[in-house]
Amino acid sequence: MILNDTELTETGLPLEAPRGKILIIACGALAREIIDLKEANRWTHLDLTCLPANYHLYPDKITAAVQKTVAKHRDAYDNIFIAYADCGTGGLLQAACAELGVEMIAGPHCYSFFEGNDRFATTSADEITTFYLTDFLVRQFDAFIIKPMGLDRHPQLRDMYFGNYEKLVYQAQTDDPALTAKAKECASRLGLAFERRYTGYGDLKSAMARL
Repeated sequence: MILNDTELTETGLPLEAPRGKILIIACGALAREIIDLKEANRWTHLDLTCLPANYHLYPDKITAAVQKTVAKHRDAYDNIFIAYADCGTGGLLQAACAELGVEMIAGPHCYSFFEGNDRFATTSADEITTFYLTDFLVRQFDAFIIKPMGLDRHPQLRDMYFGNYEKLVYQAQTDDPALTAKAKECASRLGLAFERRYTGYGDLKSAMARL
């Protein structure tokens, strides 16, 4: 079952969800990956509800939205899992999840858990001039990068924003030549060298498998 919340179309919960069900409250940017994992592994006991993907741009909204959504659905499920990492909340989301007694994905952000948190921790210090994209962000590059930064209206700002970056790393969740081609184009538009890394679903898959 796929549920929707906040700015997404509201379908509501069934009057009584079957016991043993687990609800995943996820960033909308992870929706496709979570659905793919559910279907591939036949995890029929997992339901999904997504908060707006554009909270990536407004991390101050994430914690309150998660708290509200947990409160809304808690009585209908045996367990709730939060498919967010810290995601720019400065530890507030982790503190809220601890208070609510719900688990969340470990790591600072999705770039880390897609890469694998352990591996990312050993390489990130050497990649401070790296800009990361995932499958979702490649698909939504204009909506999530170009337009919010005003580069569609003021392309001269590109070097101000990205002048200290050296390369764009595309963390590929899927083997999709069309997405790879688009990711290369994204790197070119930002004036950055390009690298593709096939990460698959990383720690997202292992976190869901534990459920």
